[in-house]
Amino acid sequence: MVQLPEQPVTSSPAPSAVPTSADVARLAGVSRATVSYVLNNARAVRISEPTRRRVHEAAEELGYVPHAAARSLRAGHSRMVLMPSPNVPVGPLYSRFINELQWALGRLDYTVVQYAGMGLHGDAAARAWAELRPAAVIVPGAGLGPRGVQILKRSGARAVVILGPERVEGAHTLLLDHYGVGHSAGVHLLARGRRRIGVVIPQEPGLEYFSKPRLEGVRCALEDTGAAVTELPLAYEEEAAARIAARWRSLGLDAVFAYNDEYAMLLMRALQDDGVGIPEETAVVGADDLMLGRLLRPRLSTVHIELPSGHGLAELVDHVVRDPGSVPEAHKVLGTRIVHRESS
Repeated sequence: MVQLPEQPVTSSPAPSAVPTSADVARLAGVSRATVSYVLNNARAVRISEPTRRRVHEAAEELGYVPHAAARSLRAGHSRMVLMPSPNVPVGPLYSRFINELQWALGRLDYTVVQYAGMGLHGDAAARAWAELRPAAVIVPGAGLGPRGVQILKRSGARAVVILGPERVEGAHTLLLDHYGVGHSAGVHLLARGRRRIGVVIPQEPGLEYFSKPRLEGVRCALEDTGAAVTELPLAYEEEAAARIAARWRSLGLDAVFAYNDEYAMLLMRALQDDGVGIPEETAVVGADDLMLGRLLRPRLSTVHIELPSGHGLAELVDHVVRDPGSVPEAHKVLGTRIVHRESS
């Protein structure tokens, strides 16, 4: 029998005491109320800049951070804005908008939390979000109905804002006019003399919320003109684009609205590889006005999309949190204009 030597028993160091606002107040030479006003960014109380600086320096030296739950109890609601992640692929344009929105909410002293609840939809998603007791929820896309809005409000959410294609009862809604994106592209191609227009329909799940109204916008622009629309289902894969390009001339199309710039670049590269002249044989138009589209040759024509201002949306959220009884409104957003370049 092998006897192992005894190991000396070492005690782990005792955790240091958690610093409190009273500690910060003593180090900064101010009252606890002043610490609370400074660190909670209270707007109603005027604090001199030197005092603010002393409080922040003391908090940093001690490693003190405010207790979010305690602050929520005092205010009667949290300062959390929950932003569920979209269940569909998002491009650079939307990502820039989200970054601006988060920055603007931070300036208003909100904590933005992104929720990646893949597979959750409708009321189930609303219940999951409600468990976190956010002050506001900004919902991208469709799927949340009136019942889900009520679940969130009963849990204490003071503001529910939806960025989607249709109004939802009980929620403030920013209506994203994707129909107008397609209409702008259709009007432009018609003005360029194109009469046989393909419209790319992405095959990635969830994008039908955007692609269908864009398709209808093109159809409306071409109505009663004698021009024809052909749907072009396309997965975001080089092989899928190559298959369409291989039979392009048999389709008899002289133009394509490719849903957005990324799909336009994918298809345009495949068409050029197959010897299709752009724009001589086929005009190509995308949407989003990405920088990469300007680097192509020929440069890509596109629909420039004006998303709602992140600053404006942050102000709307703040207003509704402060006045949760305000009547929900719907605002049509997503301004569009065509940017004509060499591809059309």
